[in-house]
Amino acid sequence: MKKVYIEVMGCQMNKSDAERMYGMLEFLDYYQTDNPKEADLLIINTCSVRQLSEDKAYSAIGVWGKWKKNKPDLKIVFAGCVAQQAGENILKRAPYVDLVLGTQRVYELPELIKRIEAGERLVSVDEIPYEESDIKINRVKSVNAWIPIMEGCNNFCTYCIVPYTRGRERSRKSELIISEVKKALNEGFKEITLLGQNVDSYKGENEGENLSWLLRQINSIEGKFRIRFVTSYPTDITEELIDTVIELDKVCEYFHIPMQSGDDYTLKKMNRRYDYATYKKICDNIRSRIPDVTITSDFIAGFPGETEEQFENTLKAMTELELDYSNTAAYSPREKTVAAKWVDLYLPEDVKTERLARLNEHNRKCCLKSNQKYVGREMEVLIEKFEGVNESGVNDRGENIITGRTRNNKIVHIPYDKDITGEFVNVKITSARTWYLRGEMIK
Repeated sequence: MKKVYIEVMGCQMNKSDAERMYGMLEFLDYYQTDNPKEADLLIINTCSVRQLSEDKAYSAIGVWGKWKKNKPDLKIVFAGCVAQQAGENILKRAPYVDLVLGTQRVYELPELIKRIEAGERLVSVDEIPYEESDIKINRVKSVNAWIPIMEGCNNFCTYCIVPYTRGRERSRKSELIISEVKKALNEGFKEITLLGQNVDSYKGENEGENLSWLLRQINSIEGKFRIRFVTSYPTDITEELIDTVIELDKVCEYFHIPMQSGDDYTLKKMNRRYDYATYKKICDNIRSRIPDVTITSDFIAGFPGETEEQFENTLKAMTELELDYSNTAAYSPREKTVAAKWVDLYLPEDVKTERLARLNEHNRKCCLKSNQKYVGREMEVLIEKFEGVNESGVNDRGENIITGRTRNNKIVHIPYDKDITGEFVNVKITSARTWYLRGEMIK
C-alpha cells in the first residue's frame, strides 16, 4: 500500500484542493498518512499571498529533498499558487522535485502521477483549466465542509497575486456543486461554506444562476444544517443577496467583506473599486436589515507610500464601521503585481511592523466590544470540538470544554463533560473575551 502526505499552506481553497487530491489518488492506490516520513508521495500545496508563506514552502521541500537521498523512489510534488507563479524555475531551484502542479491543473493529477512514477519530471501550469469531473473527495472529518463554487479574480488589485496564480474568474457547474453539497451532508457535515475569491460573482452556465439562486437551491435540501459563503467583494454585494440571506433559514447572518484600507487615496492606489463612504453605506445597509449580523474584514498595514494620517484613517474606519473582526497583515510585495514595482515607496520594515501591531491592538478592542453585546443572550451553537481533561486531570482550561459557533460566527466555549460534536445546542452567553464568548447549556 502506497502512502501520500499533503502539506497544506494558506487559504481554505488550498485545503479544499488537497481533499480533492486525496480522493483522486485513492484510485492510484495511494492512501493518506499523517506522517510525512512514511510517505511514498509528498505534496506541498503552497500559498503565495505573502513572502513568508513562499519562503516556508521552499524550506519544507528542502527538508524533503534531504529525505530523498536515502529514499530515491520518493516522489515530491510542488503544487498551488507558488507553483503556478514559478513554474519550471522550481525544477531548477529544487532538482529533487518530480512534479510542479499549477492551481488550474489539479484534476490532471492522476495522469501526471503515473508519468512521474515512470521516471518523468514534469511541469503543468497551463492557465487553461483541466476539465473537472465528479470525483471522490476525502474530506477532513469535521463539522464544516468547504466547497469551492468559483475561483480566480478579475479585479487586479495592485498588491494581489491572485489573478496571476488563480487566473480569471471561473464558476463551477451548479450541478457539480449541488451534488458535492449533498454528498457532504450525507457524510454527516452540518455546515456548508461556499468558497470563492469573489464568491458574489458566481455565475452558472444558465441564465439566472447567480449566488442567490445557488443559495436557494442548497437551502431547499432537506435536513438541519447551516450555509455560509466567503469572500465577498464589497461592491458585488447586491440587494438580492441581502434579501436572500434574510429569507433563507439555513443561510447564516455573516458577511466577510475585505476593505484593505480605510483611506480613500490608499484605496485608489490599491485599485479597489470603492471609497470609504461606499463601503460604509454597504455595511450600514446590511446592519439595518439583518439583526445581529457579523461583518468581518481584511486590512493591510504599511502599503507603499502610506502616510501616518492615511494609516490612522484605517484605525478610524474599523471603529466607525463597528467591524466584528478583521484579518490583518503587513504589506508584502508580490512579483508581477503593480505595487511591487513601487520600490521607492516601500516603507521601512520597522514602520510596517509598528503599524501592524497598532492595527492588531485596535482589532482586539473592536472584537471585545462586539462580543460584549451578546452577554446575557440565548444563542444557537453548532458544536465543533470537545477538549477533555488529560490524564493529569486538567487541560489548558482546567475543565472539559465544548466549543462551537453561533449562526453569526461567534466562537463559544461551554463547560460540558460530554463530546457532542456536530450537535446544535442552545446556550446562554455568560461572559465575553476578546476572541470568544463563554456560555452555559440551557436545560
